[in-house]
Amino acid sequence: MSAKKESFFWTSYSDLMTSLFFMMLVLFVLTVVLLNKKMIEIKRITDATQEQIDKIKEIEQATKDIDPTYFEYNEGHKKHILKVNVNFPTGIANINSIDESTQQKLNEAGKVIQNLIEQKTKEYGIQYLLVIEGQASKDSWGEENNYKLSYERALSLRNFWRDNRLDFGNNCEVLISGTGTGGAMRERDEKRNQRFLIHIIPKPGIIEASKEQMN
Repeated sequence: MSAKKESFFWTSYSDLMTSLFFMMLVLFVLTVVLLNKKMIEIKRITDATQEQIDKIKEIEQATKDIDPTYFEYNEGHKKHILKVNVNFPTGIANINSIDESTQQKLNEAGKVIQNLIEQKTKEYGIQYLLVIEGQASKDSWGEENNYKLSYERALSLRNFWRDNRLDFGNNCEVLISGTGTGGAMRERDEKRNQRFLIHIIPKPGIIEASKEQMN
């Protein structure tokens, strides 16, 4: 009788261990499968994120590569310097006070900006922020008045482009600013500070990854 009980115990114990082993094996396989799927998902997200980062860099580079005939990009300050020498009479902000040759160059520079924004907004499906920053030279006009003057000059340039039917589109927000005799990137020759700095800032927003990356 004792031998039968002992045999039954070991048989039951063996069945239990077999069942436990089978359960552990199933759990192990399931864990490996889930981990593998998770790793694939992480890689997909990482690849998609890198693709988006690369796209943002591509957009920024495309903005920097604007026509060098009219613009010079300053990497340190992330600004475009309008390479048209604009010599306003002291205390005057009206664009019409400068010569026609300079006005023509300003008009051509505006066309360059318009074409860039129109092309890139279609190509990348993004928006732009265009900041027209006016600067002024230090003179007897006074520091406070020069802030107002530099703003009015920037506004005059915006109106000049608008009057010449230059439209930067619904995907471009235009801001007008004046830094007077302050601001960055000032020249030692004060007359050269009667100029405009142009900020062409891409706003990528949400850049979707390619369909291959999303699937």
